[in-house]
Amino acid sequence: MDLSDTIKPKSDQLNADDLIAKPITVTIARVTRADGDQPVALFLQGDYMPYKPCKSMRRVLVAAWGNDGKAWEGRSMTLYCDPEVMFGGVKVGGIRISHLSDIERDLSLMLTTTRSKRKQYTVRKLDVAHWSDADFAAKLPVFITAIDAGKITVAAAIVRLEKTAKLTAEQKSQIKQTPKKDETTADDGGIFGD
Repeated sequence: MDLSDTIKPKSDQLNADDLIAKPITVTIARVTRADGDQPVALFLQGDYMPYKPCKSMRRVLVAAWGNDGKAWEGRSMTLYCDPEVMFGGVKVGGIRISHLSDIERDLSLMLTTTRSKRKQYTVRKLDVAHWSDADFAAKLPVFITAIDAGKITVAAAIVRLEKTAKLTAEQKSQIKQTPKKDETTADDGGIFGD
């Protein structure tokens, strides 16, 4: 019997305590920006609260993936609870990133730990399974039919497919270019001679 759900804190965001039992590997569904101490929220695929990375982890993300948050959507990372994270001189624990997808190799950075100290921080390359072209080509007609019938949206099709394996940008564009049903059945005025 899994009791991990009984120890989740009540909160509007993912907390270090959520990761005490084990690290999680997640995919970013959406990135938003706001004012305040936590200006970035990463909404995750699956049943997770948004992850609001601290400044050090935002620095890691920008160094690895660039400063365009929209480009982070669809990328994956592994998050874990680091019990050594300090706040106000006290060890309180915090969320850290151990692995990132879409980087060529492991990445090491010097991050500020206190006002006068810096420490090397390394993020490992996360290998993520992708849909093979053949498997994707076999599944695509099923999803196109469902999209055309109004049974699923393009966004929902992408999320559903990525539960099995990650889609390439080209594969996503093939789903997004799916013609609407009314476009495929519209009268072309006989311009094609039929």
